[in-house]
Amino acid sequence: MAINVWQAVLLGVIQGLTELLPISSSAHLKIIPWLLWNIDDIGAFDVALHAGTLFAIGIFFFKDWITLLKGAYKSVVKKEKNFEGTMFFYIVLATIPGGIIGFVLDTFFEDVLEKPFIIAIALIVMGILLYFVDKKSPSNVTYEKLTLKQTFLIGLSQALAFIPGVSRSGVTMTTARSMGISREAAAKFSFMLSAPIVLAATIFKLNEFVFSLEFILGVLSSFIVGLLVIKFLLKYLQRNDFKIFAIYRVIFGIIILLQLFLF
Repeated sequence: MAINVWQAVLLGVIQGLTELLPISSSAHLKIIPWLLWNIDDIGAFDVALHAGTLFAIGIFFFKDWITLLKGAYKSVVKKEKNFEGTMFFYIVLATIPGGIIGFVLDTFFEDVLEKPFIIAIALIVMGILLYFVDKKSPSNVTYEKLTLKQTFLIGLSQALAFIPGVSRSGVTMTTARSMGISREAAAKFSFMLSAPIVLAATIFKLNEFVFSLEFILGVLSSFIVGLLVIKFLLKYLQRNDFKIFAIYRVIFGIIILLQLFLF
């Protein structure tokens, strides 16, 4: 079943909201079409929508990326030690393990992992973990104070995001909070860390894209909403915790289970 214009826009909005909030875009892009339109798989359109939020991250953090690249150049070419160069290589190193493990999971266990029951359980379990880890952890590490060990462990946790329902931002933010990293720093590093893997997935699936009106509108709506959500979340987390997102995850997971067993 092909996606029409309104479905494409709705899915783009959903992607923009759920990729960057810790509530799992992959779960929503799998479950919403299943619940509303009886569509089991939207195929490469999923990755296309992720490209929209990738553009949002690129634009919102454009100055940060330029600064990181300049810092990396100074570190390598001029042998000047600087925070930006260090952070650039932290992101590169943190991307490798999550990318490799995630690729293996996605390649060999995709059909099993995308079952609605697995998605529901992942939503609920990660929601509970996010709530208690966030509640019990201090916030004494800022973005500028992140270490190689911390960034590597956050990157490693990214591999679990290939299980729909876990959430890339959810698992990386939960891992960051478990090490005492502030909520705002956890969110920013999570956004920056997601860019390389999403970019790789976009390039890998590029030959499957159908550049139609639906494609353009889906990516555009994902991009616009993504920009707004990044700004909202970074400001929201300055004064609030992750409780509301944890509760939403559990409720959404329960709705999926009810749909499976009662209808």
